[in-house]
Amino acid sequence: MKRIISILLVIFMVLIASFSTIVHADGEGNIDHGGGGLNDGTDKNFWDPGDEGVRVTVIKASDNTPVTVPIDFTNKKPTSTIRHFGKISKISYRNGYELTPNTTTYLYKNPDIIIPKIITSASGSSSIEEIKSFFCSEYMIMTISEITGFNYDTLINGDYKILLEPIAYVTFQGIRMAMTATEAALYDQKLNGGLRSRMVSLSHKNLPLAMFLETPDLGYPAWSGSKTNTVSNAEILSSLGLGIVRFKEKIETPSDGELSDYNDDDYDYKYRVNTEVITAVTVQGGQADPDYPVSVTFNISGKKYKVKNIYYPDGDSQLVWVRWTTPSTAQNVTIHVSATGAGSPSKSTITAKIVDLSQNVPPNPTANDRNDSYTIPSMPNNSQRTSASWGAWSAWWKEHWIWESDWEWYDDGEDDGFWVDNGSWEDHGWWEFDWNSYSASLSASAKIKPDEKVPTASDKMKSGYGINISVTTNVSSNQSSAVTGAQTSFTYFPEFEYKNYWRLLDRTSGGYSGKFEFKKNKYSTYNRRVHFTPIWMPDGSYTPYTFLFDCWTPAGMLSINLTDTVEIEGNLWDDWHIAP
Repeated sequence: MKRIISILLVIFMVLIASFSTIVHADGEGNIDHGGGGLNDGTDKNFWDPGDEGVRVTVIKASDNTPVTVPIDFTNKKPTSTIRHFGKISKISYRNGYELTPNTTTYLYKNPDIIIPKIITSASGSSSIEEIKSFFCSEYMIMTISEITGFNYDTLINGDYKILLEPIAYVTFQGIRMAMTATEAALYDQKLNGGLRSRMVSLSHKNLPLAMFLETPDLGYPAWSGSKTNTVSNAEILSSLGLGIVRFKEKIETPSDGELSDYNDDDYDYKYRVNTEVITAVTVQGGQADPDYPVSVTFNISGKKYKVKNIYYPDGDSQLVWVRWTTPSTAQNVTIHVSATGAGSPSKSTITAKIVDLSQNVPPNPTANDRNDSYTIPSMPNNSQRTSASWGAWSAWWKEHWIWESDWEWYDDGEDDGFWVDNGSWEDHGWWEFDWNSYSASLSASAKIKPDEKVPTASDKMKSGYGINISVTTNVSSNQSSAVTGAQTSFTYFPEFEYKNYWRLLDRTSGGYSGKFEFKKNKYSTYNRRVHFTPIWMPDGSYTPYTFLFDCWTPAGMLSINLTDTVEIEGNLWDDWHIAP
């Protein structure tokens, strides 16, 4: 009997071990963290360590679009009556979704394996390695796949990423609430600092610093600020309260290597030559108001740009930007930033690489070209961002009139005198601040058609002839002075496997409603704006790929992927014959 009991105990321990082991998948965690101790709360405003969770959303990598309803994972069992803001991801808020209180039943999932500690507090620090190991595990990724109904193999094929957001379950003003770091910042803006004033150590330090990026991704930068100090709403919205699980890409993106303003650790920005751009920093420290404003000076290649009258509440910050035009030749530019007043800039030195994309024009096709081994290549997609949001503080005076007495004794010349109050009303008011939200969006379309000089084109065309492209763009914003139009566009072609060669397009009309076309082709007999398709191109769809970008906002660059198709049937030799 003892031997049987021993065997059963061994089997039981093996089963327990099998359920608690996390197997690693192909996921790679782009997550870091910080935080510190918490101040004591009150009976109406407090957070208990461990009252936490993580919001998970599957994101399409090519256009940063959420493709699943977010799921809140937690080890706790929050009451169904807890107040929340719905299941909205950080990206959806960035794209303009309004923060909206929600009184419906709060839904969550308890995973079979305990989630490691997420939010650092005085009771203990979280382990970023444990967090990465958990959310990059095969178990967790399969769990996300099962709950969302999103195919597992599709999820890990490189086209999708998993967005993570730390959640805190708090008691605020006596009400139980669930909120991500982004929701806490948006909520604090609506309350004009009311959340920060009561729960700053959680809402503006430990919760947003629970997760941030090691490297830029999904349009968000890597966090380079303090990992232990409180942060502002603007910093939370732009950079904090998120981690990303990504997978190996199944195809390479176009090989120009010069597109992004955030893809090179050696530079803060990458710009194109002769382009109107926006460079931004965050100013914080103390309080800046109309009595004591902050001014910021950007020194760019010897020219100074000064931004005056910058205001923000005590403990918060303000995004400050300058609009300037890059040089006409490729070079490196160092921008020096300084401030006067109570605040200081987030960066005193900004490095920018200015690149020229007018190289790598496709070679001239000939009538004898052959490519018998051609297969249709996979269509590339650069990471695009079609909307951005930012904000600015404005200050207004809150009057508070108080009578200031000034008593004087008056002697009437006789035995009696009397007191007279010669005081006056004085305004002992203070500055109040309002948050003004701004946004911008980019839309565009590309149209491919046979050139007018193609003699036999109808709804189809023969290979060997030229095509034209027309790219139309529209940029809309409620602060147009802070936004540029889209300024750069280029096109890759399937015969070159969408790499190595591209045509930089001409911007034939500018502004916020712009138009782009091919540059005039030096190999065209009529100096047409064409690209000649190779004569060996097989019958079927011919689909160039176009990337439109350099639409700048204070919150970064907007860009978009575009494609269109023309049908190939036959080749130009079919139009030639020998007459008797």
